[in-house]
This record gives sequence, structure tokens and C-alpha cells, in this order.
Amino acid sequence: MVVTVRLFARLRELTGTSELRRELPDGAIARTAWESLVRDHAALADYAPVVSCAVNEEYARLSTPLKHGDEVAFLPPVSGG
Repeated sequence: MVVTVRLFARLRELTGTSELRRELPDGAIARTAWESLVRDHAALADYAPVVSCAVNEEYARLSTPLKHGDEVAFLPPVSGG
């Protein structure tokens, strides 16, 4: 299956892109997409404990199942006031 991955803030800076496509195995979950990114961009690994995700523009858990054509967004923690 193919999903679109969107990256925000520091994650976008670390990868050099705000959007990319990923080929994932059938039965993949959001965590599968994240792990795929970390394999190609090791600096993302530091964010694994704190990253948030959304699937199709709705906040989701990393255990959320994905299907072909989904959009998965990863967001680092936000700070400030």
C-alpha cells in the first residue's frame, strides 16, 4: 500500500521535506510508517517517545491501522505560549 506522510516543524527540518510517499506492507499501522522514516532519517529516532500522529487529519494513535491512500502526519511536541 502507498500512504502520504506529512511532517511538521523540526521533523520537516530533519528530513528536508514536508511530504513524501511511503510504500508499506498490507496491515501496516501508523508506527510502521514512523519506523520506515526513522530507517531513512536516523535523527528522527530521538522523537519516537514524544511524536504525535494524525491519520487523515484526525489525531490518532501509532497503533492506528492504515490503508492505501491514507495521509499520515507526524508532529513533534509543541512548546511556547
